[in-house]
Amino acid sequence: MKCPFCGHENTRVIDSRPADDNNSIRRRRVCDECDKRFTTYEKVETIPLIVIKKDNNRETYDRAKIEAGVLRACHKRPISADQISKLVDDVETMIFSREEKEISSNEIGEMVMEKLKDLEAVAYVRFASVYREFKDVNTFMDELKKVLK
Repeated sequence: MKCPFCGHENTRVIDSRPADDNNSIRRRRVCDECDKRFTTYEKVETIPLIVIKKDNNRETYDRAKIEAGVLRACHKRPISADQISKLVDDVETMIFSREEKEISSNEIGEMVMEKLKDLEAVAYVRFASVYREFKDVNTFMDELKKVLK
């Protein structure tokens, strides 16, 4: 770390401790050249995940939107709150384990549908009907046939 006083590049850490409710680390440093002390803070870099919507607009990722969609699909179905929470957690893990900092809403929708298909067929079809914007009964029936296979 470069000394803010003399610009020398060799400094030493003389004390480290948690700061901001363990969200960062406070480090006391001393310059090897001028012996002045200064404090630095180390924090995890949090670049927000960006979701690319169908109309190509971009917005920051919002877990609540996935939860709301899954809750609507599971309304009056025999699915517990824990199962819904686990499904959303699983999808979120898949999203954040990717290297990219942008993801399309289509990819998120496909991930949710894949998880719902394994959880409950009616909830899956409900979600798919909204997500895929079925225009007529035939498209709806085609999706139902896929589930019944």
